Amino acid sequence: LTDVYSSSPALGRYFRSAEVVSFSNESSTVFYQLEFSVPPSTEGFMENTMNSDFIRNVLLQNIYDED
Repeated sequence: LTDVYSSSPALGRYFRSAEVVSFSNESSTVFYQLEFSVPPSTEGFMENTMNSDFIRNVLLQNIYDED
């Protein structure tokens, strides 16, 4: 995750760290916490760039690009 987000053109300059919070071998589920450093309030920044769907889509795009 660190490589994905730190190299992202859209999020790389804001990305600080990724940490695994919990991991389950039974269900192959990983919960992680991403840390971003965001600029002072900019109109639409949190709603658009830091939107959870957008952040998830950056990861999905990376996965698709590797296939």
